[in-house]
Amino acid sequence: MTPRSKLILIKSLHTLIWIFFNVVIFYVLYAAIINKIDKWVWICIAFVIGEGIVLAANKTKCPLTHVAEKYTDAREPNFDIYLPLWLAQYNKIIYTTIFGIGLLLLLYRLLWPSSGFI
Repeated sequence: MTPRSKLILIKSLHTLIWIFFNVVIFYVLYAAIINKIDKWVWICIAFVIGEGIVLAANKTKCPLTHVAEKYTDAREPNFDIYLPLWLAQYNKIIYTTIFGIGLLLLLYRLLWPSSGFI
């Protein structure tokens, strides 16, 4: 397997994982909006916390980024994933904000379950 094909494989896998975490994060937000607090919300939160631990242990980089660095000299924010440059650059800020909003709304739902808000 050539370095280029290895990088393509890593970028594809990284993108699939990114899609998975999009589903997870947006499920937390969606469930909080519609007030459907089920076991999947807690599982999704655990996944995001786990991802945060992995990122913290790797100096805020995905472990796949470290692997991709072996196969290219490129270091743009999207060199290791199939995302537009702007999204790769602000990915953590955007999705941490969305997840935070979901958590705040979830907390509101848990503290005031019959408030009628939203």
